[in-house]
Amino acid sequence: MDYRDYYKTLGVSKGADDKTIKAAYRRLARKYHPDVNKGSGERFKEINEAYAVLSDPDKRKRYDTLGPDWERYARAGGGGNSPFGGGRVHFETGGEAGFSDFFRSIFGDLIGGARGRGDFGPIDFGDLGGGWAGDDSGMRPRRDAETGIELTLEEAFRGARKTFALEIDEPCRECGGSGHVGRRPCARCRGTGWTKARRHLDVKIPAGVDTGSRVRVAAEGRGGAGGGRGDLFLNITVRPDPRFERKEHDLHVDLTIDAADAALGTEVSVPTLKGQVSMKIPPETSSGRRFRLPGYGMPRVKGGGAGDQYVRVLVTIPVGLSEGEKELYRQLRRLRREAKS
Repeated sequence: MDYRDYYKTLGVSKGADDKTIKAAYRRLARKYHPDVNKGSGERFKEINEAYAVLSDPDKRKRYDTLGPDWERYARAGGGGNSPFGGGRVHFETGGEAGFSDFFRSIFGDLIGGARGRGDFGPIDFGDLGGGWAGDDSGMRPRRDAETGIELTLEEAFRGARKTFALEIDEPCRECGGSGHVGRRPCARCRGTGWTKARRHLDVKIPAGVDTGSRVRVAAEGRGGAGGGRGDLFLNITVRPDPRFERKEHDLHVDLTIDAADAALGTEVSVPTLKGQVSMKIPPETSSGRRFRLPGYGMPRVKGGGAGDQYVRVLVTIPVGLSEGEKELYRQLRRLRREAKS
């Protein structure tokens, strides 16, 4: 399989900081979200996969260290030099849950793995410490898990409770994850040591999350052969809203008014995520002028408070004018010309 350059996918340099990576991801996720750009599903998956790696310090370190030489370490079969120190680690290949074969070949231990199932070929990277922990039965994987979840902008604004089913690998209860009972392969898991478990979760999503946010659900990840359970991380995608454009914590909306109201001033009703609010338009307002509604933006997940909403006024010229209306415009034009002379 081909090497995937996650930095190129997000359009950032290898030395990019977390803020730059997050900004690049948000920009691309909005552009290629299937709700906005039909037929971009595969591109959207590639962007999410790249962000899943580069936004996580442990994954990014492993990816950077292996680099394009990852296949060489695989072919070495664990003998000789390794870019990591620590215990030996066994990875599995095979696509699952939207991740590429390349991703799973390097990070299969972090997302549930596919040990011994189907035609997933084993790759042994040798001495790759840091991804596994030792116990009496040898090596066991980290038990954190990840899954994606989509929200509307209103759900992100108010916070939401989401109920969903999660299917995840768990150590086989019959053999305790060893894959065998006595000297025979376990009949329940067919010798893999793992079985599928389905859990229904009710999760509270905090107000203010954005595409690229990660919500940690404690102790809802994979179970381990030694007991205990890892955490579940929810990767948030906020669907675009046809009314509002979101920029960080601020919201932007366009409001059309006719030329007479722009010239003389008026009071208008403005849509916000808190409901309709009244706003005064002062006389002689030009098209494109912006007004700020303090505190009507998105809540801040950390630090409290909220952003602002910006309203851009767009002045429209009436169509289908009657003869009387046209005459009034002619008079206005003459008066304006006289005022300038």
